[in-house]
Amino acid sequence: MDFSLNLGALDEGKLQKIDENKLYDVTVIGAGPAAVSAAIYSARKGLNVAMIGVKIGGQVLDTNEIENIIGTKSTTGAKFAESLEAHLKDNEVAFKEGHVVKEIKEDGKDKVLVTDDGKSYKTKTIILATGAKPRALNIPGEAEYVGKGVHYCSTCDGPFYKGLNVAVVGGGNSGVEAALDMSGIANHVTLIEFMPELKADKVLQDKLTERDNIDVILNTATTSVQGSEFVESINYKNRDENEEKTLKVDGMFVEVGLAPSSELLKGIAELNRAGEVVINPENNSTSVKGIFAAGDVTNIKQKQIIIAMGEGAKAALGAFNYLITEY
Repeated sequence: MDFSLNLGALDEGKLQKIDENKLYDVTVIGAGPAAVSAAIYSARKGLNVAMIGVKIGGQVLDTNEIENIIGTKSTTGAKFAESLEAHLKDNEVAFKEGHVVKEIKEDGKDKVLVTDDGKSYKTKTIILATGAKPRALNIPGEAEYVGKGVHYCSTCDGPFYKGLNVAVVGGGNSGVEAALDMSGIANHVTLIEFMPELKADKVLQDKLTERDNIDVILNTATTSVQGSEFVESINYKNRDENEEKTLKVDGMFVEVGLAPSSELLKGIAELNRAGEVVINPENNSTSVKGIFAAGDVTNIKQKQIIIAMGEGAKAALGAFNYLITEY
């Protein structure tokens, strides 16, 4: 099989420009940890590699402190994204930044990717690594006040609430991390969790007890958001007492998990009930020949940076094996 190896074509540290007239061996869709890992591993196999994504780092850019990357004791989302970019630039990858793929078409055994600027790119295989986006509560007033007191990223929007009172909805790792983050900015933080117990890791819960400006309300559903021009209060209801109460806040951060960004494969490849791309865990292949997936967009249970990176590498190796044995 001729992969049109391009080793030595460019100086180290320089990314290629994506070419509409070229047939790529692998095109990675996304720019987060899974995507960067997949692109680097594919390039190291001597394949012609393209990558299409908005900004290197993906969801990592919305993360403040990272302490669970083995070998890196502590870093921030921004710094980790910089390291991903630096490593990517050491490999020959054609990167189309600031754009997203809007459509996947078949062209014989190859695929054509149509981007949001109307351009088309042809590829032998695809690795979908588009990650996930924050889930909404879908309660009255939430959509109305998005950006006006309702937010989904404390790292992004938290600084606007210096000295104010906020609520964080969600008791998993992301919710507790957001509460801890906001406790150093806001005057007071109320953490509301739907279940009877917090689901966050013990180390995070221990940190929570050390903050005297955080209140935790368990077994409680957030029912609505009120305000005028901006959020002024939220209503919540204890699931046992069924009594609705009002909490005055200046803002609310929703941290109830992520929804997979799998729209591109809807109607093309198999998705599960949660909308996650179903993959073969051995090689990250999907139900469609030549299409692979990695990271938070898939049905792997553990949504962690380090796991996404491993899955990206596995998808790249899966695509490589497909090219030499089945293409």
